[in-house]
Amino acid sequence: MASLDPLMKPSRCNSHRPEFERLPLRAHEFLDGVPLHDVWTVDLPRIRRGITLAEFLARANCLPRQLPPGVRTLLSVRFFIGGLFGWDRASQGSISESFALRLTDEDRTRSLVSPGTRDGLFRIVYRFENEQLNEVINRTAHAAALSVLVEGEASYRYYFAVYVREVNRLTRYYMAAIDPFRKWIVYPALLGGIAEEWNAIFAG
Repeated sequence: MASLDPLMKPSRCNSHRPEFERLPLRAHEFLDGVPLHDVWTVDLPRIRRGITLAEFLARANCLPRQLPPGVRTLLSVRFFIGGLFGWDRASQGSISESFALRLTDEDRTRSLVSPGTRDGLFRIVYRFENEQLNEVINRTAHAAALSVLVEGEASYRYYFAVYVREVNRLTRYYMAAIDPFRKWIVYPALLGGIAEEWNAIFAG
């Protein structure tokens, strides 16, 4: 992975949480009662005005992608263990628990992508102009990943927030076990990839 400009270094900082919670997002009401696990941010160059998250995601989907070796190794180990213990089978009643059932008619009309569309390991709940919510439900957790793009005076700020709802007693132990890998390897690589895609698309 190429080195990133200091502006584009991923950051996980408690000071970002109040800032994130003040944003006028549908997710704040939509995910009421679902614990917010953590918030990550990366600041992106303001190449031009008016870039939306929907535009960025649509164009990023056309780029070739390859996860960093460390992340690929971790995922391989995780899926191997998950296969042994059946972690990735849908939990009982998972369809009836999906966050997609919280969507209003207005949400569905506003969404630019059909709810339930596959997005890597997740499924999209909704995609608005500058806000996308994904979810995954299995026997370890019911997790939601929220992506938000906000245009500032000198840069854009990309927020990545993770929400986790317990599905059983395993959830808290599972999250505690994977947190170091998420925080030190997976999410920094994910946000670093976002920054590289941004440059590739908008800075040429």
